[in-house]
Amino acid sequence: MSKKLMATVLTLAMLLAAAGVAARPPEDKPAPPPMKIKVGDMAPDFTLLAFDGKELKKVSLHDYRGRKSVALAFFVFAFTGG
Repeated sequence: MSKKLMATVLTLAMLLAAAGVAARPPEDKPAPPPMKIKVGDMAPDFTLLAFDGKELKKVSLHDYRGRKSVALAFFVFAFTGG
């Protein structure tokens, strides 16, 4: 094997090893338990960014709680061109 090929293989191996270490979740902080929401339960509060045609605005569920009905729809790959 040539020195250049060997160096490339070793560099790639080190990058893959570093990526594997970086991808691991921290061991000292356990993952939170999954939320258990059922149909009819009150939705937990959340904040997201909404585009009104001019700018991005932060919108929170608590802004509408008790005042209006809220319907939340997700459009997978919407406006991504792909």
